[in-house]
Amino acid sequence: MTDKTYSLYPIDKGALPSHWNFLPIGAVIDVAQYGTNAPSSNEGNTPVVGMKDISGGKIFTDQLSAVDLDKNEQKKFLLGKGDLLLNRTNSYDLVGKIGIYDSDKKAAFVSYLVRLKVNIKKADTWYVNYWLNSYPAQKTIKRIATRAISQANINPTEFKKHCYIPLPPKNEQEKIAACLSTWDTAIEKTERLIAAKEAVKKGLMQRLLTGKKRLPCFTEPWHEFRLGDLFKERSERANNHLPLLSITREEGVIPREDVGRKDTSNADKSKYLRICPGDIGYNTMRMWQGVSALSAYEGIVSPAYTIATPKKGVDGEFIAYLFKLPKPIHLFYRYSQGLTSDTWNLKFHHFSEIKVTIPDIEEQKAIARVLKTCDAELSLLRNKLAALQKQKRGLMQKLLTGQWLVKAPKAKEVSP
Repeated sequence: MTDKTYSLYPIDKGALPSHWNFLPIGAVIDVAQYGTNAPSSNEGNTPVVGMKDISGGKIFTDQLSAVDLDKNEQKKFLLGKGDLLLNRTNSYDLVGKIGIYDSDKKAAFVSYLVRLKVNIKKADTWYVNYWLNSYPAQKTIKRIATRAISQANINPTEFKKHCYIPLPPKNEQEKIAACLSTWDTAIEKTERLIAAKEAVKKGLMQRLLTGKKRLPCFTEPWHEFRLGDLFKERSERANNHLPLLSITREEGVIPREDVGRKDTSNADKSKYLRICPGDIGYNTMRMWQGVSALSAYEGIVSPAYTIATPKKGVDGEFIAYLFKLPKPIHLFYRYSQGLTSDTWNLKFHHFSEIKVTIPDIEEQKAIARVLKTCDAELSLLRNKLAALQKQKRGLMQKLLTGQWLVKAPKAKEVSP
């Protein structure tokens, strides 16, 4: 291996265990094949895997597109269990994504993916897949990729030549893959549980926030109000001493430094709006997409937001949940003003005209408590998922580089 190749590779060969090899990935791959370039067709006879179906080192087959292939083409492009797919052409961030096909479903793969077939006499397919999804391997793949204006491309020949793999004996590979698979199983179970809890919460929101399901002890009728009867606009400015906040669709109102993107706010904050705990802030030009949240902070936000303060008899938490339902979001869309979606906006005076039907304050609070319990359960599960994913990344780093060794059964001797 040349010095140039070493410079491509972010791992120290000398730090590997003495009984491990360090080889180009091409040494364990027998086939690198481009996929079909047949166009997508709603009436296609063959499901086809695309880049969108690769995630977390796996290939998902529940939402495949389709193409028309004759029998010869099907024979050429149908995937088998253990095939790896490399995303060879995409944006720089997405190029190099790799997943393993582990389904009995008959499916082909598109032309911007490359099928990699591992020589199972030399390497364990799952071990290879875990390695190619590790940080060092992905970093190498990104370095190999050639960049254009909006896309990057990986040449399979260069990939096979310059992407190296630390290779323990095969029985150790299998043990490492089995260990990491245990974490995969725990992650998948947690993801399924989160999806189930989210579905339960969605159903509860739809029933409780519309009065289709009533909580025990509440029988009083619900009443219709204009939002202008329930809220007043907060338009206080010149509070530069307060912290800068952002309003997000998924995370609610959070400190600006927690957003994870470059701060593009104006240096002059004199026109920024004050928001207080209990206020609902919404993106004036994106309310029709459901971008609103209840604030737990006092701070300032961009003038691009509108701040609505609940009046007496209105529970902000209840209303914040209500504003996430499809019907209110559709009303926000209908009442937004502008010629195109880029200019649609919902100023407070139009917001105030929208009508909603709500119960009295005590039932509002009771409903909000039920939904907050759902949120607390989901938060615990998401924290558990994040911990499992972090543990898996740490294990991959230790096990796939030989920093931690596994006790693997001795390989069986083959009689001559």
